[in-house]
Order: sequence, then C-alpha cells, then structure tokens
Amino acid sequence: MLTRVFAVIDKVFSFIEDWLLFLSTMAALISLFIGVFLRYGFNYALAWSEELVREVIIVTTFIGCSAATKVRSMVKVDAVIQLIPVTKFPIMFFANLVTLLFSGMMVYYGWRLVVMQAATNQYTIIMEIPLELLYAILPMMGVMMFIRTLMVMHQDWQAWQKARAAKPA
Repeated sequence: MLTRVFAVIDKVFSFIEDWLLFLSTMAALISLFIGVFLRYGFNYALAWSEELVREVIIVTTFIGCSAATKVRSMVKVDAVIQLIPVTKFPIMFFANLVTLLFSGMMVYYGWRLVVMQAATNQYTIIMEIPLELLYAILPMMGVMMFIRTLMVMHQDWQAWQKARAAKPA
C-alpha cells in the first residue's frame, strides 16, 4: 500500500521537477541568448536578463536537491561501505536521517525567510519580483526533499528485508 502511494507521489513530484527545471532553464537560456545577441550585435545591454539567469540558477539548485534525492545523487563518501559492506544499511540509514534533518531545516528556516520577506515587502532590483516568491522555493523543496528521503528510506528498508531473507540461516 505504501509503495503505491509513494509511486503516485513520485510521479507527481517528477512531473513538477522536470517541468520546472525545463521551463526555468529554457527561460534563462533564451533571455541570456537575447542579452548576448543585443550586447554584441547592437551594443545594447539588457540588465534584466542577467538578473533572471541569477534567479533561475538559485531556483534550479533547490529543485535539483529534490531530484538528486530521488536518484541518490547527493554528495557522499562511501569508502567505508566499499571496505566493509556490512555497514551499508546502517550508514545509509544514518545518511537518510541527516538528509531528513536538513530538509526539515530547509522547511523551517525557509518559511521564516518567506515570512520575513513578506513583512518587509522587498523586491528584486531590476525585475521587481517579490522576494517572498523566490524564497518560497526553500520550504517547498524542503518538503519535497523530505518526502523523497522517506521514499528512499522505504526502498532501503525493503532491500534490507529482502537481503536479510535471502541470507542462509
């Protein structure tokens, strides 16, 4: 039952991540291309295109955190696991707990930043995008990363159960 629920959530999250990454990256590439074309072709610089690219880099970084959790591409050192294979599941469990803690901090502190930006009513310099919209990516991706980590932990648990059942007594 839990596997089916996680499968549905995975499809929804993958759709959101894929399209957000695609659309934001395409917007940045198009605006950067136009900016470079105008700068070198007509000696006219667009200030907003560089600001857009900067904001897109920030957004795609946090979307990438959730996507990287899904495919287990988070930064890690697995020398101990390679040297002592028995420690694989305990170390993976500990790493997943740390990821849960980090994603929880992203949600908590990200929400505090969103509230603070909403209270101060700040905008980006050139495009005048409300900063609370940009900071809202932190708690959203924190929640997605938290759920993705729970999915990974569930997969690890199933693999551990299968490995334990396959061991001869």
